[in-house]
Amino acid sequence: MKDRPPKIEEALPRLPQKPGVYQYFDADEKLLYVGKAKNLKKRVSSYFSKDRFENGKTALLVRKIQSLKYIVVDTEYEALLLENTLIKKHQPRFNIQLRDDKTYPWICIKNERFPRVFTTRKLIKDGSEYYGPYPSVRVLKNILSLITQLYKLRNCSFNLSDENIQAGKFRVCLEYQIGNCKGPCEGKQDEEDYREAIAQIRNLIKGNVQSVIRDLKARMLEQATNLQFEEAQYTKTRLDALEKFKSKSTVVNSSIDNVDVLTILADDKFGYVNYMRVIRGAIVQSHTIEVKKQLDERPAELLASALVEMRERFGSVSKEVLVSEVLQVEFPDLRIHVPQRGDKRRLIEFSERNARFFMMDRHKEQEKVDPDRHINRILSQMQEDLRLPELPRHIECFDNSNMQGSFPVAACVVFKNARPSKKDYRHFNIKTVEGPNDFASMEEVLHRRYKRLVDEDQPLPQLVVVDGGKGQLSSALKTLDELGLRGKISIIGIAKRLEEIFFPEDPIPIYIDKRSESLKIIQQLRNEAHRFGITHHRNRRSKGVIRTSLSDIQGIGEQTARQLLRHFKSVKRIREASEEDLAQVVTQQRAKLVYQHFNGKEE
Repeated sequence: MKDRPPKIEEALPRLPQKPGVYQYFDADEKLLYVGKAKNLKKRVSSYFSKDRFENGKTALLVRKIQSLKYIVVDTEYEALLLENTLIKKHQPRFNIQLRDDKTYPWICIKNERFPRVFTTRKLIKDGSEYYGPYPSVRVLKNILSLITQLYKLRNCSFNLSDENIQAGKFRVCLEYQIGNCKGPCEGKQDEEDYREAIAQIRNLIKGNVQSVIRDLKARMLEQATNLQFEEAQYTKTRLDALEKFKSKSTVVNSSIDNVDVLTILADDKFGYVNYMRVIRGAIVQSHTIEVKKQLDERPAELLASALVEMRERFGSVSKEVLVSEVLQVEFPDLRIHVPQRGDKRRLIEFSERNARFFMMDRHKEQEKVDPDRHINRILSQMQEDLRLPELPRHIECFDNSNMQGSFPVAACVVFKNARPSKKDYRHFNIKTVEGPNDFASMEEVLHRRYKRLVDEDQPLPQLVVVDGGKGQLSSALKTLDELGLRGKISIIGIAKRLEEIFFPEDPIPIYIDKRSESLKIIQQLRNEAHRFGITHHRNRRSKGVIRTSLSDIQGIGEQTARQLLRHFKSVKRIREASEEDLAQVVTQQRAKLVYQHFNGKEE
């Protein structure tokens, strides 16, 4: 790279070959970008050793950089953590953005003598326990509904100290009368029994449903042994509710315990990361975020950053993490792997499905705000795949059609904003070419088409697609040269056999991914041109057959010929028909003329 800023030129030789974090600043000392590196010298130098960048944002960033700072750490993992902290603190313009500003609810077990259990969006440092956050309010409500169903807890905010209860300061309320509370305010429930319920609730919230079931089974057996049948029946009702909840929440083998799952799907501008926490085969938390790309980051890079953010946000201490991409960063004390089969692979697929639904919802929202977003994305992809100087909003495709050189025609189809514009379709009868010569026919058609557009000062297409390989493309280029349009119109050829894309003056074709939307648009253009051309060729051929075989008969006009063809379907059947059969379709006089033409003398 030429003309590096003085501070950059001075700093590059001094960079250590160690892991660390680097920060880029502009002329006003404003932080532009924070990055991590396994080798600071190699990574930072790579930005200033190129004259061109594939990503326009990277080129813009490099142009703005005037100075840099760096921090050396021991491992790449520490660099990732520090990078994450700095990004959240400073929100640099060119860094990825985690789009998720919502305040999610938590379950609070209040720090008091008879703890209340409720939802809150505020975390107060008073010794209370907080579990969450819960991105899905539905999941939160299901858990609280189960807790209310299984346990009779108070919901009042009285100070239930032993002194206040002994002094009789409180009276049981309606909740006690209808069976939703056991009345600890009047000493009708002791603290040990209440604390035991809270311990089970704590396990339930953490996803340890099986341990709660085990405790309740032991209690039910003890109650039955002590002939406490009414209490045993109540415990059994709670057990049934827990078993039902467990069957609904368990999605894989219950031996998969305390595992984090992260997957990512990405489009051209965003990554969509789904995080799930799995306890004993049950998904106890699931959340998806949108990550905005800035410098064309790879999915694995986005996923590594999201892993740090999600584990910190949800307070995860899991030692095993399942991911959909192989991460380049080593996380100490974590077992990170990409499962290929079995129940763990099912979790990855389930997580990817959640990410896909979120991505589709975001696309739908964007299309409501910006209806052309989908089209612009396709056109941008075409521009990148086909190396075009501008978006191909106006595309024209040409195809020749003839039968052993007879009735040669050509078709031109037009796509505007990636959609067919049928009112702009044109067909051509080849006038100057004798015999089957596709190359010469292509020259004639393109010359007629673009000479007219130039003469009438009509807008030219951004891209021309020629159905054929190097030969047809060369003929088309010859015409553009003659009209002085070389360089003003981009042109490619597509060969049918292997879907090869040929470029001017490049003997080696490229092969676009078969799943690419760019190739699908080109194929649609080619197929539409072929259909439109064949239809016109058939019509012309049909008129030609009428003209040479029937209209040459003295006294038989085109309308009579059409009547006969419509009825008999072919000239051969007309030739073989009797005079009586012909007279059923046309007048007796005309039937006699046709019959005599085919049977009284040679055609």
